[in-house]
Amino acid sequence: MTGETGQARGARSLLSVASVAVALAAADTYVVVLALTDMMAGAGLGIESLQKGTPIISGFLLGYIAVLPLIGRLADLVPRRKILLACLAVFVVGSLITGIAVELPVMIGGRFLQGLGGGGLVPATLAIVADLWPPGRRGTPLGVVGAVQELGSVLGPLLGAAILLVSDWRGIFWLNAVLGVVFFVAVWLIRPAGLEEDADDPDYESPGTRGTAEPQPRRNRLVTGLAVVVALVAVAAGSLALIAPTSLTTSVAWGGPFVPIGESTSRVLTPIGLVAVVALMLLALLSAARWLPTLVRADVLGALFIAVALGALVLTFSSADPAKEVLGPWGLWLLPIGALALVAFAVRQRTAANPLIARGVVHGRVIPALVVSLLVGTAIVAIVVDVPLLARLTEGTTETEAAFVLVQFLVAVPVGAVLGGLLLKALGPGLVAAPGLAMTAAVLWGMSGWTRGALDEPGLATMLLVVAGFGIGLAIAPVNDAALAESSHTTHGTVSSLVVVARMVGMVVGLALLTAVGLRRFQEAVNALPDPTDSDALLDAAVVQVQTVFAGAALATLAAAGIALLLGHHRVRHSTAADLDPDAADLDVDIPDSPDRDVPDSDAPDPESLSQHKP
Repeated sequence: MTGETGQARGARSLLSVASVAVALAAADTYVVVLALTDMMAGAGLGIESLQKGTPIISGFLLGYIAVLPLIGRLADLVPRRKILLACLAVFVVGSLITGIAVELPVMIGGRFLQGLGGGGLVPATLAIVADLWPPGRRGTPLGVVGAVQELGSVLGPLLGAAILLVSDWRGIFWLNAVLGVVFFVAVWLIRPAGLEEDADDPDYESPGTRGTAEPQPRRNRLVTGLAVVVALVAVAAGSLALIAPTSLTTSVAWGGPFVPIGESTSRVLTPIGLVAVVALMLLALLSAARWLPTLVRADVLGALFIAVALGALVLTFSSADPAKEVLGPWGLWLLPIGALALVAFAVRQRTAANPLIARGVVHGRVIPALVVSLLVGTAIVAIVVDVPLLARLTEGTTETEAAFVLVQFLVAVPVGAVLGGLLLKALGPGLVAAPGLAMTAAVLWGMSGWTRGALDEPGLATMLLVVAGFGIGLAIAPVNDAALAESSHTTHGTVSSLVVVARMVGMVVGLALLTAVGLRRFQEAVNALPDPTDSDALLDAAVVQVQTVFAGAALATLAAAGIALLLGHHRVRHSTAADLDPDAADLDVDIPDSPDRDVPDSDAPDPESLSQHKP
């Protein structure tokens, strides 16, 4: 009994650490909003070049979204804890690079690494929940993960503001690095039994080389030792190049390696910077035998195609001002590239022996889960963008005040996510998600009638925003629960990443489509004005755009509510064919909805599932 309690405690501890890490990564999406001008100054750019700072945010989003399918697939090929550790390590490195950057390209690169590491935490954590909690008991932990992710988005700007009160903008990234190291150590120390068995599976350790002859131990030690030395050189040279200590750069004897090459002014394009680059390339070659077979098995080519397609979407729409334009400045040539990459990915999926998304993974309730996630993303971004926009259309409202209006919605989302997870103990995913989304759709439809003075009535506006956030929150855990219940242990990472990607794509593309329609109606309203110079009339015309976006989001959310019913009317059961036998996932059986099985009331992980070896 004591051992079982220890296993459950270990699972909860790992979930707690991973969830807080997910919240930190989510907060980092917008933690730099208030510090953006200071970061630009740190890169030597003035306020007149503020538009050039957009990639500081979009670079993070690019890393967060574009590589999610690959990380999800890797989470199915190597132990989930290793993925968590790798993502935390990348997040820490990205934070350190951003914190010491004095050039915009380096700063953007650091933010990209932050996003890459932070984004990978989400599917890895969801897959760990699926591993440690059997079907029927995942609702609460899934709700917790969804809640902290949304809570992180709320706290991001507030966290950035708090740090700026006691430090400069670099303090944001030093804190990220410190917390990332703390989480890394915690994940390293916490070893739930259900995950630890996988770490000893040779198929996980070297999935691409199983059955081949083992290299000589002496050669292994030599290569490993050399790789460690090269890694230390790369870290030392890279740190010196980026920090460029004054005592060295101004020294006659030691300043030579820090002198930029040719006409460049970059700290990277210096002799010592090039040493760091060469060392990193050599390290990649020396360690290729450890990671290359796994990447090949994960279908790195397919991952590259989908990364280009998703990256084109992110860069096209995240760089646009939603109040004025649909496409960003690079959209006209990025979108065709993204379309070609998407076609190439589809061909790769059909022809590859081991495609990025294994055949048969997207089936059953996974399909409605992805559609609902995409539509929910559209609803979320419509509120997040257009509620502050409507607030700013009210005379005298500052941007900060507009942001606090939005907090009322964002705080309600994690509350709904936790309750949605708890309700899954008694109700099916569809019966939890559909009513919540229908409620949000009704609120959005009511918001489509708001005028410029609507937010001046704090009682009604607050109630509607809270109800909308609560309804969306209710759908988060059921969507993940239904998708994971339909997959096997060997595909939990892939399915989790697809759910997250669908939601992010819904946010990016949904906002663009709704904004396109809204801008058209705005232009029609402006053309109909008897006096186009009347400022009040122009503001009223701008409200038409906001109303259009809310109405479109209401229709999208109503569609999501209807599709959510396909997630299942019965609660997900304790035992499924997929969990007992991964091969059973291909069978036409529906054990999760079997009426003659009961679900234990405990939210603790199932000791048997923790100790059972899973291939």
